[in-house]
Order: sequence, then C-alpha cells, then structure tokens
Amino acid sequence: MHLITTTADLAETCQTFATSDFVTVDTEFIRETTFWPELCLIQMASPDEGVIIDPLAPGIDMSPLFVLMANTSVVKVFHAARQDIEILYKLAGQVPEPLFDTQIAAMVCGFGESIAYDQLVARLTNARIDKTSRFTDWRRRPLTDKQLTYALADVTHLRDVYLALRNRLDTTGRYDFLAEEMALLANPETYDLAPDDAWTRLKLRVRKPIELQIMKEVAAWREREARDSNKPRGRILKDEAIYEIAQQQPRDEQTLGRLRTLSKGFERSSAGKEILAAVQRAHAMPQSNLPPVPRPQALPEGTAAAVEFLKVLLKIVVEEEGVAGKLIASASDLEQLASKGEAAEVAALVGWRRQIFGERALELLSGKAGLVYRNRRVELLTID
Repeated sequence: MHLITTTADLAETCQTFATSDFVTVDTEFIRETTFWPELCLIQMASPDEGVIIDPLAPGIDMSPLFVLMANTSVVKVFHAARQDIEILYKLAGQVPEPLFDTQIAAMVCGFGESIAYDQLVARLTNARIDKTSRFTDWRRRPLTDKQLTYALADVTHLRDVYLALRNRLDTTGRYDFLAEEMALLANPETYDLAPDDAWTRLKLRVRKPIELQIMKEVAAWREREARDSNKPRGRILKDEAIYEIAQQQPRDEQTLGRLRTLSKGFERSSAGKEILAAVQRAHAMPQSNLPPVPRPQALPEGTAAAVEFLKVLLKIVVEEEGVAGKLIASASDLEQLASKGEAAEVAALVGWRRQIFGERALELLSGKAGLVYRNRRVELLTID
C-alpha cells in the first residue's frame, strides 16, 4: 500500500498520474466541530496504481495535487462529488476539471436516484465493500491497516465503476444527459455561497417583508461568524433562533432575552448586540425596499389533476429510458407544464428532456395522447 507523506513523493506520483486518461478521487474528512471540513486523507487511483495521500503529514505541500486536479487532459472521477470538490476548492481556489460524477452517471444509466456507492459497486462489479471504518476518526495517527485498506478500496473499485458507466454511456450516446449536472458541479459558485445569500438555506417561516429582511440580516451575520471562527452554523445560532428573531423582531436586550430559543445571558453578549444591530438595520430600510415574501403560485383550476397524469407519464418514461426521474423533471416542472403547457419555462421542455418526456407531456396535456391501462401496465396512447 502506497502511503504518501512527503512532497517529493506526491510530486512524483502526480507526474505519473498526469499521463493517465483518468484518475479516481475520494477524500476522508471531519466537519462535525468546524465550519470548514478538515481534510484528513486523499485517496487517488490511476488505471494502474492506487495511492493514499496524508495531508496531515508534517511539512507536506499539496501543490502537486492541485496541479494534477487542474490538468484538463486527465478526467477526475468522483462519486457524489460535491463535498469532495468543496474541500479541494477551498484549499486550491479552483474546481478540478474535467469532472465525472459516477452517482450522476448512474442516474442516467438506470440505477435509480442517488444510489449509494457500495450498492453501485456491488451491482457493477459484484464486489463487496467493508464499511465498518466509515465513521472512524480520520484525524488520529497512526492510521491502521484496516483504515487504509478501506480508504484505498473506495478509489480502486471506482475505476471499475467508471469504466462500466462510461461504456454504457458510449453505447447509449447519453453523455449530453450529464452535461447540465456536471456544469453545476464545475461552477465555483456552487461551493462559495455568499453570506448575503445564506438565508436561502433556511425554510421560509416568515409572513411579512420586514420579517424576511431580518431573517436575511441575521442569517448573513451567522454565516460570517461561522466562517471567521470556523464553527458550525448551529453553534453560532440555531435555525430556530433565526426564525424566532425574525418573527419577534427584538429591539432591545430585554426583549431579546425573553426569546425561548436563546440561552440565558445571550442578550448581554457581543453576539446579542450584533443580533440587535441586524434587526435595527432591517427596520431602518425603507418599506418600499423590503423584499417581498415569496408566495406559492396559485395554479389554475384542474392543474392538480393534470399534474397527477404527468407523474404517471414520468414513471412510464423512467421505466422506458432508464433515467432517474429527478433528472428529467422536478415537481415544480410538472406544475408549470400542467398550468402553462408549451409556454412553461422549464428544463423538461429543452434538449434531451424534451425529446424523451417533454413532447409526450405536451401531447398528453393537449388531448393528442392519453393514458390507458392494458396488459397489466399503463401506456401512452396516441389519439388520432
């Protein structure tokens, strides 16, 4: 087992891997007590070799790895890539490219929605992964042989998974089906949410514009505090506290201290003063500038029934095409289709989605096709 603990060894390995068509990549990290994930291990494999990189080794410089991740002639293969890429983006300031996410590819190739990695390995390679080391403390050194074997298996099996999925995509010609999802993964904005947009992570439990503005102000403050102190958001201020602050709109320490979601004495802390300042900023905003509270769009009468028909059609398409339903059309897409038809501005009416689902959905909605039950299954029948 090749465990890399020096910069020289890492540089030599990355130079070798740079001659490969692809490398598989996985990480082990801890983030329960921090805002930023703490990278503890990197596993990587070329078609011929698998290695484990110890980023916690004294004096190691990870720059050779970042050069490899930026090498556009080498495909970087991940499974459920978002958290791994978030870590690499934070360290290197760039997203690895080009990317291939086997979880997304599996959804295109008929393996359902968000299939777990060990299940995908079993179905494509008949191998079994020992997951007993999954929740180990990867910060502790020295790492055991069992931990290292588990970590390396993730990327060595991933080679076979990638090649099997790539072969299926070559056969079906469905690389275009991946393009939109891969573009989202490759976009740096996916991993660098601005503090002023932190409120979008929260549930919309407000009814008035002033409440929404307070929620925005407090969520942005919490995001900055969590990043600066490297603490989880919930340890700075829980979501429930943000909702209560937005609704109660405390303007002084006494009112803030009566909120049930805050600990005793919070109102006298520096954080308490920041919260009151955030509420004050919201109230200082002219009423005409306050954000409108998004409301669910009222759907025309009969839309609900049409949506149910579209759900059935979507299931038919999923069975026929072997593509996960959530890649084809979201619940919102179906509602927009049912209420607006061809005028709906949804992904389901563009590109490959329109080809396999959108056109048939429009035929169903316009009465040019209908659903029938025969031979123990539901089918779409064209009406002459």
